[in-house]
Amino acid sequence: MEVSSGNSPRIKLARAKSEGSEGPHLQNLDVESSINGGFGQSQIHQYHYMNALEILRETVRILRYNLSSFMLIAALLICPVSAITLSNVLVDLSMLKRLTIRLMLVAKSSGLPLRPFVKHSCQKFSEMAISSAMSFPLFVTVSLLSKAAVIYSVDCTYSKKRADSSMFFVIASKIWRRIVVTYLWTCMVSVGCLTLFVVLLVAICSVLSIIRVSENLIVYAALLEGLVFSVAFANAIIICNIAIVICVLEDVSGPQALFRSSALIKGQTHVGLLIFLGSTIGMAFIQGLFEHRVKLQIT
Repeated sequence: MEVSSGNSPRIKLARAKSEGSEGPHLQNLDVESSINGGFGQSQIHQYHYMNALEILRETVRILRYNLSSFMLIAALLICPVSAITLSNVLVDLSMLKRLTIRLMLVAKSSGLPLRPFVKHSCQKFSEMAISSAMSFPLFVTVSLLSKAAVIYSVDCTYSKKRADSSMFFVIASKIWRRIVVTYLWTCMVSVGCLTLFVVLLVAICSVLSIIRVSENLIVYAALLEGLVFSVAFANAIIICNIAIVICVLEDVSGPQALFRSSALIKGQTHVGLLIFLGSTIGMAFIQGLFEHRVKLQIT
């Protein structure tokens, strides 16, 4: 368990009450500190480490406690962005084709044989890159607002307070800058990881091709690097997601939030990876069903 230090407004309020100096200004102390500091600044932060099953149970409990707020957030903010990204309506097919061909040329020039799964991987990587670039305005506005709304609703659940949309927008306007700054840093971390993966993949395949290693061994080496990168990239995504939560609850942003996040998950990486694996499999299943449904309608 980890307890954050510092004098919180609730401690100050308790001291003032014990001294018998209860006034009208004390009643507004908690609200004012929430508006100026963030959602979680009005309470003592206590971090209790849980396993994946306990986190799942806690998630279900929070959803049942504040179901109407989460349903409203999903309907107004999450579903529209998901529908746009899953349908790939913003993806330019000509640009997608050009980028896919260039990636396949890079793979071939580095010695990686153009087998069906390599071509499919190049197409999926191009699709992801173009979709992320074209949908970035949505991600940095609507999607980021939905994350902040979810964090606010969870904070209200633990604080035994009713989620108020007007209060949320007031608080969000005060801390929006640090949320955006932290999100931009997480984007740079993700892009840096993907760039490093591509560079290492090309370098490894090129070296193996120069020493005249068989194509099968080159494919196995590429698969091994992809497996190692998947674990590292999943860990980076977990750190980035927690950094967004931290920048909302605490008065930190950018690199400070990322360092705080990496320190917070020490010793609990396996729990985060397990949850990330489950959510990724579920998302891939939903995306596959969506694409299959769209293809059926087209044909």
